[in-house]
Amino acid sequence: MLFEKLKVWRDNESRSGPENMAVDEWLMKSVGDTAVLRLYSWMGDWVSLGYFQSLTDARKIFGEGPEYVRRWTGGGIVDHRNDLTYTLVIPRSHELAGKRGNESYCAIHREIARCLGEGGIGCDLTPDDSTSDSAACFEKPVAWDLLGDDGRKLAGAGQRRSRWGVLHQGSVMARKGALDELPNFLSGDYEAFVPHDREVWTELIPKFASAHWLERVS
Repeated sequence: MLFEKLKVWRDNESRSGPENMAVDEWLMKSVGDTAVLRLYSWMGDWVSLGYFQSLTDARKIFGEGPEYVRRWTGGGIVDHRNDLTYTLVIPRSHELAGKRGNESYCAIHREIARCLGEGGIGCDLTPDDSTSDSAACFEKPVAWDLLGDDGRKLAGAGQRRSRWGVLHQGSVMARKGALDELPNFLSGDYEAFVPHDREVWTELIPKFASAHWLERVS
């Protein structure tokens, strides 16, 4: 198991792109000593861009139908209209936060693979980057992403390391409920967690909703 203890927030309130990103930044900055897993959904049709991705490229791929938000993490351009989304916040004091990005990425995806496999969804870790030049996350598998039995990408993620620890934002293309048992694969000792004051992340929403943030890479 990756974590001795884990807090699990099954966030049942669908949120806009900017609010979802604000919540995750707040979680990162207030993580404390215990890792937090957040399972959540989106209000409306959203596509998220990695911190360094081009908004123009995103619109070329997905058009003007969805709304766009830029993440605080790296990674590709992700369509959230049919995925399962989770965030894992790892304290700086945890052993996993001290590992290289590809090592922590692999460790987390290994547990995602176990969870999906137990639910009857076959998948494997890929050790190599795809040769595709697409900016769309699920059209370009990178090392330690998950591929289904048909060779298509099932899971990818973006990470950000900071003085607080590691923010890992992941997306999984699987049926509803496929990640419900994920806490059991991450920790043998987890507890439910729900923030009592939504105002704690409200002040971060305007940043993620601003044109300046979204268009930082045009």
